[in-house]
Amino acid sequence: MNGVVTGDAVYLGLQPARLPTRALALLLDTVVVWTVYLLLTLVLVIATAGLDEAATAAINIASFVLVLVGAPIAVETLTHGRSLGKLACGLRVVREDGGPIRFRHALMRGAMGVVEILMTFGVVACIASLVSERGRRIGDVFAGTLVVRERVAASSAMVLPPPPPWLVGRFAGLDLSAVPDGLWLEIRQYLTRMRQLDPAIGQRLAERLADELVARTGAPPPPGVPAAAYLAGVVAERQAREARRVFTGSAPGAGAGSGTAPGPGRVTGGAGGGCGAPGSSRPAGSVGPTGPTGPSAPAGPPATGFAPPV
Repeated sequence: MNGVVTGDAVYLGLQPARLPTRALALLLDTVVVWTVYLLLTLVLVIATAGLDEAATAAINIASFVLVLVGAPIAVETLTHGRSLGKLACGLRVVREDGGPIRFRHALMRGAMGVVEILMTFGVVACIASLVSERGRRIGDVFAGTLVVRERVAASSAMVLPPPPPWLVGRFAGLDLSAVPDGLWLEIRQYLTRMRQLDPAIGQRLAERLADELVARTGAPPPPGVPAAAYLAGVVAERQAREARRVFTGSAPGAGAGSGTAPGPGRVTGGAGGGCGAPGSSRPAGSVGPTGPTGPSAPAGPPATGFAPPV
């Protein structure tokens, strides 16, 4: 399985960039940097015409270090791993766990780049990228980073699984305003890859994410609901709220349809997908542990991959 895997065995779906694409991005960056350096040198030659040789040499060395070494480090730090060449080629520098790089990562990559790119004209970097399984040069190894492709074709494996029918609408009154985007991203990555994980590792990861979500929302999951099913239900509720906000222009609150938050024991008709007039509500008891009651109840086990609570 190609891609980036975190320490929790979560497959992030990031595809490492290979040598031809990285070489093209490096060529574009080199052309830009050297153009800026030559223009700056020309300006400095004119401005320092009356200085002695020692001062001129010091200025030239400072400009070389600042433009050819400091500028790439600053650009990668400020853009979180996307230089001009990488942006044009759809590449990005990330940490080994898939997170954005910081100054220390860019500094190590830039310092090693002086040796393996500038002093050896890229020969050492090319050899290291060819030998590495994930196309990493020496600077990536020391910095704990790798270059990945951002423009990757979407696949069916990235589709979020639907929540169990017996959980639809159960989280309509949940306050999700305190949940950060980083946690939502972790939950989505887990849900899209949970079938590829070891069952024991996946269970521990789901429980950890569920605990973090409970700590942010202040509401524990219903009794007997597995952690993975709880995560899928909450994510589905968030997506439903975002869809209502986009298509109806209502505020992303906890309510459905009318924009008012339902009571803790009620499930809105819009969120639950039940029958009846739009905006109507029904008691939470109408959604049983095995599915909605009535003649339209689905037969057989749910096709979501989640088992109902016992």
